[in-house]
Amino acid sequence: MSSQKSHQYRTHVTWDGNTGRGTAAYQTYERSHTIRVDGKPPIAGSSDPAFNGDPTRHNPEEMFVASLSSCHMLWYLHLCSQAGVVVCAYVDDALGLMRETQAGGGHFSEVRLRPAVTIAADSDPRLAETLHESAHRMCFIANSVNFPVLCEPSIRVSQPT
Repeated sequence: MSSQKSHQYRTHVTWDGNTGRGTAAYQTYERSHTIRVDGKPPIAGSSDPAFNGDPTRHNPEEMFVASLSSCHMLWYLHLCSQAGVVVCAYVDDALGLMRETQAGGGHFSEVRLRPAVTIAADSDPRLAETLHESAHRMCFIANSVNFPVLCEPSIRVSQPT
C-alpha cells in the first residue's frame, strides 16, 4: 500500500482598500489587497478593472492563468531535463477565457497555453514537443480545474555556436 503525500499552502490576504467608509456603497471602496506568503515579497492585488479594480495591480484571474502556465512550464522543464532535451529558453503567452453568468458570477471556460521553447541544436524537437503532453498530464493545477487547458507549443532549435 503506497502512502500519498499531501501539501498545504498558506497565504495571508489583507484588504487595504477601505477609503474611510468601508463597503457602504459599491463605488466607495477600493478592491486593493495584499497577498503575503511567509518569507516572500508581497503581491499587490486588486480586482479586474472591469470590476472597479486597480489596473496597476495583479488580479486573481491573471494569477490563476499564470498558475496554470507556471505549473506546466515547471513540469515541462523537469521532464526535458530527465529526457535529455536541453531547453535554452521558454516563454508562454497564456490566455484565459472567463465568461460571466447572468447571475453575476462567472467561470473560466478555457485556458490556452502557448509556450515558445528554444532547445539546443543537439536536442530532439519531436521529443521536445511530445513532452508538453506529459507535462500537461502531470500539472497539479491543470488536474484541478474543470475546463480545458489547451497547449499550443512551438519548438525552435537554436543554431549551433
